[in-house]
Amino acid sequence: MKIFQSSKSFHQAFWGATLLSFIIALIGLLVIFFGERYHLRLVYAAYVNLLVVLGLQVFMGNTNITNLSHSAFMGLGAYIAAICVTPVQIKKLSLPDAPWGLNTFELDALSSALISLTLTGFLAFLTGLVIVRLSGIGATIVTIAILVIVHSIFMHRTDIFKGKQAFFGIPQVFDLTSIIIISIAVIFIARFFRESKWGIQLRASSDDEKSADAMGVNIFRLRLLAWTLGGLILALSGICYAYYLGTISARPFYFSHVFLTLAMLILGGMRSITGAVIGTILITFGLEGVRFMETGPVILGLKFPEMLGLSGIALGAVIVIIMVVRNGGLVGNFEIEQVFIKKRKKI
Repeated sequence: MKIFQSSKSFHQAFWGATLLSFIIALIGLLVIFFGERYHLRLVYAAYVNLLVVLGLQVFMGNTNITNLSHSAFMGLGAYIAAICVTPVQIKKLSLPDAPWGLNTFELDALSSALISLTLTGFLAFLTGLVIVRLSGIGATIVTIAILVIVHSIFMHRTDIFKGKQAFFGIPQVFDLTSIIIISIAVIFIARFFRESKWGIQLRASSDDEKSADAMGVNIFRLRLLAWTLGGLILALSGICYAYYLGTISARPFYFSHVFLTLAMLILGGMRSITGAVIGTILITFGLEGVRFMETGPVILGLKFPEMLGLSGIALGAVIVIIMVVRNGGLVGNFEIEQVFIKKRKKI
């Protein structure tokens, strides 16, 4: 089966993903060799968010349907892997009333990750059967419902997820090198999907659904493919999150994280993998500067007042400004390899 419509599409996807991967690897390696522990944690968190944004982009960027449930699938990936991999002795203490024998076994990190991806992917497929038949505000409302339902389960099934308390004792098997490799792999997957015939048909159908349907494009099947693939990437981001921190709770997998990662995608450009990378990097490091200002620092002898909540205001302002001034994001449909293609044409 032919995945790409032409060799040109494949080559553009390959070189574009390679250039973005080089940037990701370069930032990571600089931090590994020259950064402090704080910088390692910051960049790791940025790359976990990059996985979330890429998972979001696979569906939103190709279907133009707003998804606000992505943090739920990230949380499912994190919790399922954590339950499987955490040692029995720790689970006996933290989950004494766990049903179905969940506190009586432990698996290795790889097996736990595979089970997490399988179960979360299956849940994504089931919810996708509903999502793909909707569009516009209807689809968005359903994604919000999914987020609220999953978060409610996290909070109230304390015998499995511990609710507001931390789920601790997860083996810390990942480091910055791990997330660099995984981020590069996902960049290639997302970029290849974007340039495949499926990605092209999805974007065409989002622009003119009736014409695409008349040409024989199976819109529902393609949307389901994008939704499920996005769900798998989101589950992977949750696994990376849990395997690095060693402790998780339900709080990060809710609305605050939804809007943080949504802002990253909107800022860079929803239809571009390059935009997803740029938006993630800009907001990650930009918010660190804003949080510094929140503390009321002294700069050049001048004492600034505490400005608590400034990061939330800044994040909301970014979304509003981009939607009003440049609703396609900073780069729109632009991909990084186009810089070199244009230069070659000029020569």
